[in-house]
Amino acid sequence: MIVALSADAAQTVEGRVTTVRDVDTIEVRGVPVRLNGLDGPETSTQAGRDARNFMVRLVRGKSVTCQLTGARTYDRWVGICYLDGTDIAAIAVANGHALDCARYSGGRYRQYETPAAKSRLTRARYC
Repeated sequence: MIVALSADAAQTVEGRVTTVRDVDTIEVRGVPVRLNGLDGPETSTQAGRDARNFMVRLVRGKSVTCQLTGARTYDRWVGICYLDGTDIAAIAVANGHALDCARYSGGRYRQYETPAAKSRLTRARYC
């Protein structure tokens, strides 16, 4: 069990997903994790609500493993999370609910982007 997280070292958080804030932020045992390199639509849009609902169906209540980078953004730790060994950000991109944010992913998810998502979603300027 992780009692406190420190920004100086990357750590692993394992456990059930207790909350899905949106397609790119989940809470694992109450620890907020921003999925590194994922560019998802805001929940103020229909695409964002659809993406959040997809992520809820995919991971809520299920056990995941998140490799944290040690970085933080707002109240969230940044990391890559896996469900049964598969990167959940890659699943979201491959299903058309998000895009790759190459600035942070190094292009890790670009190959999974769908033509429909690329035409429907707007990539964030910071990506």
